[in-house]
Amino acid sequence: NITVKAYPSPETVYFENIYGENQDDRTQNVLHKGAPFHSGQFNAIESVFFHLGPLLADDIPAELVQTLSKKARVSLDVQGFLPEVKDQKVYAAKWPQMAEVLPFIEILKADVSELEALTGCPETLDGVKVVADLGVKEIIITNGSQGSVIYADGYSYAIPAYPPDEIIDATGCGDTYMAGYLFQRFKGTNIEEAGHFAAAMAGLKTAKTGPFTGTEQDVLAFLNTFATL
Repeated sequence: NITVKAYPSPETVYFENIYGENQDDRTQNVLHKGAPFHSGQFNAIESVFFHLGPLLADDIPAELVQTLSKKARVSLDVQGFLPEVKDQKVYAAKWPQMAEVLPFIEILKADVSELEALTGCPETLDGVKVVADLGVKEIIITNGSQGSVIYADGYSYAIPAYPPDEIIDATGCGDTYMAGYLFQRFKGTNIEEAGHFAAAMAGLKTAKTGPFTGTEQDVLAFLNTFATL
C-alpha cells in the first residue's frame, strides 16, 4: 500500500558498483546524473518522517531540506552529499552546505569514512560531537560487517551486524537499515531495539540480489536465530 511518485528527468542517476572479494570494499562510477528535486514537488505530501537518500550532492538542495523540516521529522543518509564526480569516478569530498542543512536534520546516517569526510575528524567520537553540536539528535554510524553504533542524548548503542549464512548482494544495505530503523522509531520502539531490527533487516537483505522483500515477522525470526546462538 505504498504510493510511489516518479518525477520526469532527462536522465536518471546511473551507478556502476564494483565489489572486491570483501563486500565492504566498493568502487563506484557515475555514468549518468538525474535532475534535482525541488520544494514544489512536496506541496501536497504530508508525512511523519521524510527520509532523504540523495545519490549525488546536487540531488537535494539545502532549501528543500529546510522546507521539509517544517512539515515533518527529517532523516538523512549523508552518503550522497559527499561524493565528488570527476570523469565518472566517485571521490569523497567535503560538503560545503553541512552547516546549512544539519540543523534541520533529526536523524543522520553515515558510515565511518563518510563521517570523517564530513567533519574532518579521524576519531568517530569527535566527528559525532561535531554533528550533534549542529543539532542532529540521533546519529547512526555504520561500519559494514563490523556493525553500527547509534549516538543519542549523550549515550551510545553498539549494534552488531547480523549476516546470513551467505552474503549474495550488499548493494542497498544502508537504505534497508534506515527503512527498518525509521519503521521501528515510527512505531515508538526505543533507539537500541530499532537499531537491532534495522541491522537484522539489512543483514537479511544481503542473502539475495535486489531490494528487501520480506516482512517484519521475517526480520524478527531472523534476529531471533542470533539470540539462540
